[in-house]
Amino acid sequence: MNTSLPLVSVIISAYNHEKYIEQTVNSLINQTYQNIELIIIDDGSTDSTWQKICALEDICNKRFSRVVFSTHKNVGICETTNKLIELSQGKYIYMIASDDTAKPFAIEKEVEFLENNPDYALVVGNNELIDSDGKVCYWDKNRNIVYNKSQAKFVTLGEQLKKTQNFDFTSSKFGSYSSLYVGNYIPNGYLIRRSIFSIIEPFTDEAPLSDLYMMLQIAKYSKMKYIDEILFSYRWHSTNTIKDKEKAILITEKTKQYEEELLNRIDLSKVKPEVVEVKNKGVCYKKKGFPFVFQVLTLIKKGKKTKIIKLFNIKIFEKVY
Repeated sequence: MNTSLPLVSVIISAYNHEKYIEQTVNSLINQTYQNIELIIIDDGSTDSTWQKICALEDICNKRFSRVVFSTHKNVGICETTNKLIELSQGKYIYMIASDDTAKPFAIEKEVEFLENNPDYALVVGNNELIDSDGKVCYWDKNRNIVYNKSQAKFVTLGEQLKKTQNFDFTSSKFGSYSSLYVGNYIPNGYLIRRSIFSIIEPFTDEAPLSDLYMMLQIAKYSKMKYIDEILFSYRWHSTNTIKDKEKAILITEKTKQYEEELLNRIDLSKVKPEVVEVKNKGVCYKKKGFPFVFQVLTLIKKGKKTKIIKLFNIKIFEKVY
């Protein structure tokens, strides 16, 4: 093991993924990058996830520079992630869900970028899609699985995000606060500079859409980079959280509300100028490029127009047509 390389902390919040956790860990064991510590917290799983984790301890101790396995009662992703970050000792943090897998060269490639670009806090690559059995698959227009690429509307998660968000991932605006303020489009499998967590607000249940929340906090202070290469396998199965559309709308709304509260109390002299501009002027988007159009229409149909205004700030809609 080459300990002269920067230490990378791989952190996993595991919950009820007995079928997948071993595949996730094996994808980390097989990383070409050597200096890795592995920290897993089982968030009170009710299946055999914790037992599966414990069975991997011996092989993990041989592979990784440091291994921490822990379990606690179910407290949710936010509190668990805060604890994982506290336990980590690496220069960089690699977050991975307990049902996904990383390509063997993912961490090596992402470390190389951050080492050579100190003004960036996050780097991420494209995601292929895999089914519950780990087989590569694709999406039709409704994100249903298809296996024939010629029948696919979206071949990768990155492609789906680019098209539905109408956003150029090669743009210097990738990861900008103003673009993420509309909605999160960052794929999975990101490597983060650990020092950013000493600056940003910790995860909180007040902002339950933790991915969007974290991206907004990082974007206030630093830059992000997209590598147009498949570095990650995102598993699409029956229990993916984002398949529950009602829940997705509600947690997005709550997270956005909390972000508005943060903007009113943070020290604006320490954030990027665009954050101040968003707070003072709002953000105007063309309808075609607005990722929450379906959600907005759904809320209006349900008579929740007041909530929409509170959630997004009416200024956002001034030039929507």
